[in-house]
Amino acid sequence: MLRASSLFNWLVAACLAVLMLGTQAAQAAGHERLSLDAGWLFHRGDVPMPPIKGHGMSYHNGKANNGWGAAAADFDDSAWRRLDLPHDWAVESPFDRNENVSQGYRARGIAWYRRYVQLPEADRGRHIELQFDAIATHSTVWVNGIVVDRNWSGYNGRSIDITPYVRYGADVNTIAVRVDADAQEGWWYEGAGIYRHSWLVKRDALHIATDGLHANPVKQGGRWTIPVEVTLQSSAKGTREGVVDVVVTDPAGREVAKGSARARVGALDSAVARMKLDVRDPKLWSLARPNVYRVRAVLREGGKELDRTEVQTGFRTIRFDADRGFFLNDESVKLQGVCIHQDHAGVGVAVPESIWEFRLRRLKEMGTNAIRFAHNAPAAEVLDMADRMGILVMDENRNFNPSPDYMKQLTWLVRRDRNHPSIILWSIFNEEPLQSTEAGYEMSRRMVAEIRKLDTTRPVTGAMHGGLTTDLNAADAIDVVGLNYQIWIYDDYHKKHPKRPLTSTEDTSAFMTRGEYISDKAKQVFGSYDDEPSSWGNTHRQAWKAIGQRPFIAGSFIWTGIDYRGEPTPYQWPSAGSFFGAMDLAGFAKGAFWIHQAQWVKVEDRPVVKLQPHWNWAGQEGKSIRVMVTSNAERVRVVLNGKDVGEQAVDPYEMNFFQVPYAPGRIEAVALKGGREVARDVVETTGAPVRLVLTPDRKALAGDGLDAVPITVSAVDAQGRSVPLAQNKVGFALEGQGAIIGVGNGDPNSHEPDKASERSLFNGLAQVIVQSRREGRGTLKLRASADGLQAAEVELALNAVAAPPQVPTAEPTTPLLSWRVSPATAARPDPNVVLAETDMNSWGWDEPPMRRGPEAGAFRLYRSSVNVRDDRNDGRAQLTFGTLAGKAEVWVDGAKLGEKTSAEPAPFAVTLPKGGPRREVTILVEAAAGQPSGLWGRVVLERGAR
Repeated sequence: MLRASSLFNWLVAACLAVLMLGTQAAQAAGHERLSLDAGWLFHRGDVPMPPIKGHGMSYHNGKANNGWGAAAADFDDSAWRRLDLPHDWAVESPFDRNENVSQGYRARGIAWYRRYVQLPEADRGRHIELQFDAIATHSTVWVNGIVVDRNWSGYNGRSIDITPYVRYGADVNTIAVRVDADAQEGWWYEGAGIYRHSWLVKRDALHIATDGLHANPVKQGGRWTIPVEVTLQSSAKGTREGVVDVVVTDPAGREVAKGSARARVGALDSAVARMKLDVRDPKLWSLARPNVYRVRAVLREGGKELDRTEVQTGFRTIRFDADRGFFLNDESVKLQGVCIHQDHAGVGVAVPESIWEFRLRRLKEMGTNAIRFAHNAPAAEVLDMADRMGILVMDENRNFNPSPDYMKQLTWLVRRDRNHPSIILWSIFNEEPLQSTEAGYEMSRRMVAEIRKLDTTRPVTGAMHGGLTTDLNAADAIDVVGLNYQIWIYDDYHKKHPKRPLTSTEDTSAFMTRGEYISDKAKQVFGSYDDEPSSWGNTHRQAWKAIGQRPFIAGSFIWTGIDYRGEPTPYQWPSAGSFFGAMDLAGFAKGAFWIHQAQWVKVEDRPVVKLQPHWNWAGQEGKSIRVMVTSNAERVRVVLNGKDVGEQAVDPYEMNFFQVPYAPGRIEAVALKGGREVARDVVETTGAPVRLVLTPDRKALAGDGLDAVPITVSAVDAQGRSVPLAQNKVGFALEGQGAIIGVGNGDPNSHEPDKASERSLFNGLAQVIVQSRREGRGTLKLRASADGLQAAEVELALNAVAAPPQVPTAEPTTPLLSWRVSPATAARPDPNVVLAETDMNSWGWDEPPMRRGPEAGAFRLYRSSVNVRDDRNDGRAQLTFGTLAGKAEVWVDGAKLGEKTSAEPAPFAVTLPKGGPRREVTILVEAAAGQPSGLWGRVVLERGAR
């Protein structure tokens, strides 16, 4: 048997060996970006912090690890709901007339999230970063009871260095997030919660900073170069030196350029490695051919790879001309843009990437070539899609404020997004009351200057809805003047400021309800003929005509491409969503969709013709029905039941209208070019619905727990024709390794729940969104049923794919921290001695591992307290000591629970009886003569055997 002194030396050597092994393993592991989405615990409502009273509590409150309540590492969250991110709790709420109309009558409030994470010993010495892509709205993050981050926006991401706070090995780390969604930034639905992804990133102490690779191509003197900057950071204890190798690959994956640079980084410092790479004859990024290149940076030290990162970029030139608008690659491009918010039917703002892809694809189908993500930074994955799909982007900052907290949000946006070829404009504000003032000018000037430190290749704009005629205003500080709803000022402003580029940053604001063709104030619906502009806006046709006929206006961003929750203008309750969209909240087309498709799609690319309205007008026989035909051809003809009704030359701005006496049957619109038919649209009178139809956007999903598919639900008559007026309530049942994550129908007046297994059709359509489960495979089968209708079924293949690397969900443990340690005494002390509340110094403070001695006095007391989780308060939980050195007695709330009779260092445990939720634990330790003693290992309250 080893003597205590020998055992102590052996343990020290073993610990050092483990640390060395951990460091080597960490260096070998390189860069790990692990999903932290799974396994969160959620509590809706606040968990009030206890009032700070008394000297002892006040003293503790001023310390680093002072997390109280749900922020504390040992908080009892055993009754909390388990869920995966992204998560929007507001969309789970019922509609409530007493809630904020601007937020769509949904309760928001405050809630908490907690997550347990274990880090292997091999991670010791690495740089550990916690990343949240966005949390709505204000939030505070604790790690192991220590505040590590506070944030004041629901739209920016943050990367939090948690290396100083984490524990390794058997210890479990606690992440707690308090989300304050009472805080409001927008006047639209903002959702609530951790609604984008979360990540745990592990890197070497010397590493490439998050968003630290800047590689945006520029053209100078006819030559293309990529000025590369790689920002390195180090959390090491001394100066280190690394080599950065950069490789550029073309869309086919072929290497087209490479370079290297060396950088020396001091301890807890940063440095930038720079190089300039020449690329010959690159394939340009354009709307039709969005060629995406990739730039990869690898950091090495002594030939060993430490870290790597990669961005996508593209070669293109952009410029805004004061007389001729926007140019992409020296070719004039009219911006055919839309403004959109980020919520979708069924899912709120927690929108899966595949649903975002669906939304962007629908916008492109409409003819959209530009998007203004109003009024905030979009998810990073959405910008990646814009790059790949060939969509121009106005990237907009949320808060107009150059103070440090808000400037940090702006610089984060630019650092994250400045490599994207899709981004052509930075926008620093929207409709700010200070826009017309000297203060607005000075604020803008400072924000523009900060952007230019990070990116000199893109102009800066701001969306102004007034204030342009004052002597000094925000327009004097920006590069491209953004105009909201000011058609009357276009010509005069251009004449007075002939050298200033102009674009519409927001226009139109007209109302439509999908599938409705008669406006009815009592029902709070709008017809879809584009006759219902807002009091401040114009119809879709008027707004585009004013822009399309003026070359000096770079383009349009209509309000909006897609409906959104909240801001239910001009009506309020029961309306809970907007009427502005060219599409409804589910992505179903309204009349404006077809108007813009006719205006924006070139006939040589795709002939377009669409006839509205539906042709189910029972009781209106013989009465004149207004028929709208939208087309990009030269002429359109309308035919009813085989007989010509009329023919007109196409008006490319105002579209074409016909008055047609109603007769049931078949009405057709024929598009003609050069006298020849190029497209035809047919609408028929239908019978009553007899069966349901399910039409998935795709026939297969990836079984990664992330992929989701929108499925259109419709009803058809006996001849298989979609019934446009069907309003049937439809129930859904899903079989297989997936879940229904949301339902919707695009009706802004509907109060049916988004999180449900049923939904009513609205004017013939509804949508159900199905998502795979992690490690899913086989087949998903969705069944839809409705009273009186034949049910429908659809099968989706579920392809087995590897899910992104995950952080395993750890079992919660309750660590005992913040120990008081008495002085050593020769005589045995009373284990229940009471310390005065004001006595902070006669006993010391420490945390395990605690090694004392050898020393003259043989006895010491160690005291802490523990919050007992409800699932540990069953009389079987174990108070476990990793290593106790010396003889020891364990006392809890004045009662002796166990005794260790041997002085040899060894694990020890006692069973905790049922009792109150908080216990005081005292350990009386008696050291062997001349030997060290103490609590050498972790002390944890663990679940007992069952």
